[in-house]
Amino acid sequence: MPWYGNRRGEQLWYEDGGAGCPVVMLHGWCMSSAVWRYQLDGFSCSFSASLRLIAPDLRGHGRSRKITGHLNFNGFVEDLIDLFDTLGLVNVIVVGWSMGAQIALQSCAELSGRLAGMLLVSATPRFTASDDFPHGLARNEASGMRLKVQRNTTRALNGFYTRMFAEGELEAHSSGAEIKQLLGSITPPETADVLEALDALVQADMRSLLPKITLPTLIVNGGQDKICLPQASSYLKSHITGAEQIVYPVCGHAPFLTQSDQFNAELIRFARRVCEQNA
Repeated sequence: MPWYGNRRGEQLWYEDGGAGCPVVMLHGWCMSSAVWRYQLDGFSCSFSASLRLIAPDLRGHGRSRKITGHLNFNGFVEDLIDLFDTLGLVNVIVVGWSMGAQIALQSCAELSGRLAGMLLVSATPRFTASDDFPHGLARNEASGMRLKVQRNTTRALNGFYTRMFAEGELEAHSSGAEIKQLLGSITPPETADVLEALDALVQADMRSLLPKITLPTLIVNGGQDKICLPQASSYLKSHITGAEQIVYPVCGHAPFLTQSDQFNAELIRFARRVCEQNA
């Protein structure tokens, strides 16, 4: 799979397969394009007939490690724009998971006219809670995450991966061991990059962007998400005009992993409908 050069001359990695309506998939904090395995593997079946899936490794993540710029939302969005320019992408469905969903939200203005729709997975406009937004993590939880990363990045991320799933979700899943192996195979960013991206998450507040979004939007979340709380997804639905929402009641933070068949079917349905409208 190929590399592309951004405006800083950095080389960033992306997966690219299938043909048809372009779907750009943005992973979350400390992950990589590898988390989309159950979607990318769909090229051999229903996806390949109508969708082109493009999954970049965000700066500092996965194979996109030789960088000089910062890991903040402006940098992530600039890289996304450069990917669109390199590939000549138009009428795109952007899929963002967790931190990737916030990148998708911020990209709406900069990529206006080139996006056809947006699918937000386990999303929140604000990662931490405030007096007027109680649907985020408490500040002391975010501070605790930072301290754990500083002490032992590997141990901190293992704890984070555990929190991604509802109680018993992986144990009851037929591919639970495979999902654990998949997550374990992802090499995390350098500790400094982990902390910088976490600081960007803690500081971001994208609520003011929501009333300006006019794209067809689908929101997918787990009803037992402990990281981006279900109430945050409901907040997004109520503040983005015309947004649809699908909730997997017994699912945690990664429905595209543990509910991949249902998620893939919804992605196909949404992408085909939106792309047909823009044909």
